[in-house]
Amino acid sequence: MIAMEFEPWMLLVFPLFFGMGWLAARFDLKKLLSESSALPQSYFQGLNFLLNEQPDQAIESFIEVVQVDPHTIELHFALGSLFRRRGEIDRALRMHHNLVERADLDKERRQQAIFELGQDYLKAGILDRAEMLFGELKNTPYARPALEFLLELFQKEHDWAKAILIAQQLGEVTNDVLYRQQAAHFCCELALEDMAADDLAAARAHLQQALQECPGSVRTNLLLGDLNLREQHIDQAISTWQQVEQQNPDYLPLVAERLLTAYRSLGQESQGIALLRRYLDNYHAVDLMNLLFDALLQQEGPAVAYQLVRNELERKPTLIGLNKLLEARLLEVPLDRRADVELVKNIIHQRTRSLAAYQCGECGFKARQFYWHCPACQAWDSFPPRRSEETGQAL
Repeated sequence: MIAMEFEPWMLLVFPLFFGMGWLAARFDLKKLLSESSALPQSYFQGLNFLLNEQPDQAIESFIEVVQVDPHTIELHFALGSLFRRRGEIDRALRMHHNLVERADLDKERRQQAIFELGQDYLKAGILDRAEMLFGELKNTPYARPALEFLLELFQKEHDWAKAILIAQQLGEVTNDVLYRQQAAHFCCELALEDMAADDLAAARAHLQQALQECPGSVRTNLLLGDLNLREQHIDQAISTWQQVEQQNPDYLPLVAERLLTAYRSLGQESQGIALLRRYLDNYHAVDLMNLLFDALLQQEGPAVAYQLVRNELERKPTLIGLNKLLEARLLEVPLDRRADVELVKNIIHQRTRSLAAYQCGECGFKARQFYWHCPACQAWDSFPPRRSEETGQAL
């Protein structure tokens, strides 16, 4: 170990460092005492309530601070946001409205107050005022989050035309393809409204716009096929639906029944069944198997339908497939020997009711039908196009 050599001048340095530290401590302590004495007693009472896990009493104490000292801007913002989260919208509105009206508020703080007040109105369902306030925040640091809230607002109003414009702006600002995909969904919503009003030309224009926004939109091709079918262009509808295989084959179960119905209308059911068999061979899916099972049962009898399900069970065992296998088996079993098979089938069927649901990947909401837009959490494209048992979500 190297020993440090002591020098006499160090005796002079130690008192100097000590003195500087003492002066600094006195200065900071005087400043702290000065600032603390300027705070109302209610502030410290509020802190004490928070430490003792008494949030309601703490809030009341902080409100008293705001009333005594209106210059506590940060406390105004904190309380306003807290009221909004607690669902006390009237109190949040008053708090943020008072801030917006203050003449002594600087530009940045006023923009923040407008942003918070817009959120209050959105939460309260006063959408026109929320839209006006968020619209004031263009070219400010709050421009992007304001656009995101506007997107939420226009979806609530089902104002799909405005929602498309906002999604396009967000796509340009963020370069995120998610907003282009959402814009395509909004175009599809407009197309559905057009089709309900029997305005097929407008529906086609909106679907073409959807493909421009997102060329890989499966939903757009499904609707284009529906539109072609409605206009009696059956071959064109089939061709449009077949494009789903190149876009995303996971969605083939959603288009399979449309395809089979179209082939039947042309008197070409065998060709439709052959196409679905190819899909099933390449992309195993329970819904494809169920549809083919029913078609084969009618066209070729229970033995062929039974063999189809048996082959699929060997490839990928599922309880839904087993339920279908038992259904085919029941058709061939003599009446006096059906009781045991029916008992097993009923037990399996009860179990498969939950497994045969679609489930939102964002919030876990389950539904018997497929949704592009989750009814619970409002997320787009959050439902996998396969049943819960296939995705593993039901486990």
